[in-house]
Amino acid sequence: MRLSVPLPGLAVLGLAAALLAPAPLRAATQPDAPDWPCVQRLVPELSAGTVWQGPPIDQALDEWRTDPEVVELVNEIAPRRVPVETAEATAARFITADPAEQEKRASLLFAGLFDTLNQERGEVIAGLERLTRRQREFVRAIEADAARLRTLQKDPDAEPAAVQELTNRVTWQTRIFEERRRTIRYVCEVPVQIEKRLFVLGRAMQGALQQDGSD
Repeated sequence: MRLSVPLPGLAVLGLAAALLAPAPLRAATQPDAPDWPCVQRLVPELSAGTVWQGPPIDQALDEWRTDPEVVELVNEIAPRRVPVETAEATAARFITADPAEQEKRASLLFAGLFDTLNQERGEVIAGLERLTRRQREFVRAIEADAARLRTLQKDPDAEPAAVQELTNRVTWQTRIFEERRRTIRYVCEVPVQIEKRLFVLGRAMQGALQQDGSD
């Protein structure tokens, strides 16, 4: 008897191709980033000048870790779980606490934030690219199992239990693929969120400097 077991989830293979092959926009603009899965353009590292117009931080990037107070403050306000309004107020209080050292304090604090969040952003990007490579390998495994399943379905002597077992496996694999695909879509927003957080904090710190200087 020829079995005809449905292949639930096999349409995901089409979605996989859409995800894992570079989209037209990405292919046109970033041919050197084949593992980047996001619609957002890949910028591997941020430039401080795009998020900070305050005092220079070149030297501060080498020095901020030597100041325990700055290190503690960076660890306190850099995490994205901390509301940005809270982080803004804390940073402004730190900068204005010593009128004679405001620019130095601003440089050190923003250098620490930039260093920390830019590194976190890079780790997120690397994780997305690793996940894309794993997804690509996973799709190949699903395709191989789906091909075996189609062969079994055409075999009149195939054991029903074997067909059902392979069907369940393909179904489970495609569910995992879909969960990972949703995760990628969500995580693609994180580098943008980090960049936005740096910009907002930098703007607040610059505002604290300008406001105090105008008094």
